[in-house]
Amino acid sequence: MKFVLYCVDKPGHGQVRADNRPAHLDYLKSELGRIDIAGPLLADDGESVLGSLLVIEAADRAEAEAFAAGDPYAKAGLFDSVTITAYKKVLP
Repeated sequence: MKFVLYCVDKPGHGQVRADNRPAHLDYLKSELGRIDIAGPLLADDGESVLGSLLVIEAADRAEAEAFAAGDPYAKAGLFDSVTITAYKKVLP
């Protein structure tokens, strides 16, 4: 089953994101087989990072929650909120 993880950064936590980015990328690379897409959410200026969006494969919500909790960004307290929603791809 697919899940969307919509993660919004806490305001003023850009340094937390920068400090934890290498560990975050290593974590995602170790889970590539279950990730459909992953990347930062940007402000309209195309540069300011607002958060992260991932679409992952997980057996159930509990597994998706565990994946989200294991992210070094989450462990560092970067996110103001994390919304996890079941998802069904239709197109393309």
